Amino acid sequence: MMNHRRNSPAALRFEDRRKRENEAPRLRDTVPDLVGLQLSIEDRSGMTSTKHLRRFMVDSAPALFLVPCADARCAEGEHDLTSAVMRALREHKTTFQGDDECMGNVGLGVCSRVLHFDATAEYRS
Repeated sequence: MMNHRRNSPAALRFEDRRKRENEAPRLRDTVPDLVGLQLSIEDRSGMTSTKHLRRFMVDSAPALFLVPCADARCAEGEHDLTSAVMRALREHKTTFQGDDECMGNVGLGVCSRVLHFDATAEYRS
């Protein structure tokens, strides 16, 4: 019996994201003096929002920051924070923030979710 969940669009997007993360350079190699990084992520949609905290293991984490859209109905939606995060890390910023609009689709319309993040980074002296 075939497992349909393994072949669902969400599962395929997850598999693709994992593959890109595995192929990406590591944070320790791209920002050698980085010792700690955490992102406080808030997903906003209309009147609701959800928050969570992501801490990164700098020695093994990819230098790729992809967050899937929180709307299960969203097709092809994800937030790629890589450019904003890596730019701030290369500039040795200890705190920074940003917003990213989902470019996916919900039904026949554009996804309305906005992801906001606040980051805290620590560097070696």
